[in-house]
Amino acid sequence: MKAVRRFRNAVFGTLAVGLLLGACEETSAPTTSPVIASSPRFTQGSGTTSSLIARGSFGEAFKVKRESNAWEAEVEVKPDLDVAVQAILFPPGSHSGWHRHPGPVFILVKSGTMTFYDSDDPGCSPIIRSAGQGFLDTGEHAHIARNESGAAAENVVVYFAPLGAALRIDAPDPENPRCPF
Repeated sequence: MKAVRRFRNAVFGTLAVGLLLGACEETSAPTTSPVIASSPRFTQGSGTTSSLIARGSFGEAFKVKRESNAWEAEVEVKPDLDVAVQAILFPPGSHSGWHRHPGPVFILVKSGTMTFYDSDDPGCSPIIRSAGQGFLDTGEHAHIARNESGAAAENVVVYFAPLGAALRIDAPDPENPRCPF
């Protein structure tokens, strides 16, 4: 019985470490097929290549507010904020897989055209952004980024996350029949 328990603990421990390492991975090689779990079904990105540019921590709480004419911005942070910047290349037909983030993410389309879908949109409406435009992901629900154009696209992504948190959290495929993919 003890040997069975040790074996079971070793298997579950290995699976947990593998899942944690996969969730914390910040660079990836191209992939070609979805990972299908028994329920719910999760997807990995397909064909993308990412590079972590920088990640840094802010250990103290702060509040910054700036106003100029009709423009206003305010950021308030409790201690232990990580900011990370990543470049992600999307060849034609590639996608990020369904995922979410632990905090807000600013996605800047550096080149090409990207299409984003939110998992909580019952109509699965495409949100299209081209070079020079941005997409704000609040981190509250899952989304997928897809290159549905015929040319390569590159995003520069800025993550705001709790200290040491995984930047990407895989999410189930919402299996929305209105999604064109």
